[in-house]
Amino acid sequence: MKHLTEIVEQGLKKFGLTISKPVLAVLCIVFGILVIVVPALLSLIVGVFFIVEGVLLLTEYMELKKQQRPQPQPSPALQ
Repeated sequence: MKHLTEIVEQGLKKFGLTISKPVLAVLCIVFGILVIVVPALLSLIVGVFFIVEGVLLLTEYMELKKQQRPQPQPSPALQ
């Protein structure tokens, strides 16, 4: 089972962004503290997460569909 950090890291790589695991861990801690201290931010943070995750899933799906398209076959040579 993949950790959420691995999923986020893979999604960011698709956009050409790389974040080290310690930086991603610190971001998760900061967002966790913000949610505890200011509960009103919970809906904003969760909403942003769902939007980003949705975009990542759609781009992955579209890439897979693009890879699965059959390649055009060259027509047989006329004799």
